[in-house]
Amino acid sequence: MSPDTVTLLGTAGVVAGALVFYPMGEFFWGTVVITLFVFSDLVDGNMARQLGRSSRWGAFLDSTLDRVADGAIFGGFALWYAGGGDDIALCAVSIFCLASGQVVSYTKARGESIGLPVAVNGLVERAERLVISLVAAGLAGLHKFGVPGIQYLLPVALWIVAVGSLVTLIQRVVTVRRESAEAEAAAEAAPPENASQGSEAAK
Repeated sequence: MSPDTVTLLGTAGVVAGALVFYPMGEFFWGTVVITLFVFSDLVDGNMARQLGRSSRWGAFLDSTLDRVADGAIFGGFALWYAGGGDDIALCAVSIFCLASGQVVSYTKARGESIGLPVAVNGLVERAERLVISLVAAGLAGLHKFGVPGIQYLLPVALWIVAVGSLVTLIQRVVTVRRESAEAEAAAEAAPPENASQGSEAAK
């Protein structure tokens, strides 16, 4: 089995777990399924390195499918709160988490594509979003097994992820703005290339 196949199967498992179990309110079992397939995200990269098959295509595919998996998880939450969960506010928060997570990733990718390092550790990045939301969802699912009051962990977690993602987005935008200004100032301060070559010729 190739690393790309592992990546595709892992993403398919996460999407299925999120969009089948979460909209039904089965947060515990949904999280179990998702967690099992999330480990493939660690396996595929290591497999590619061990087999000497690391490639730009593999990195691109992995990053792209990560976004798909993230969207499915928060989409599953949104579908639950739009349906059986019957909470429009939390549905909106879930959609905000979905959208802000995509934009946070885009700001870094876009900044790097124009030659900026985007050297900032955001408050809530992908790993934090997944850990907070999945742990809370799994624990909230224990409510169906008779654990009282624990179902409120998921709404709290979604608000934390939403606020943290907004802060991270602001951090990255501010960082890109600063790095861009510094790069432009450095370019203006540097002597023109032609003038430098002319000076060398005069010697």
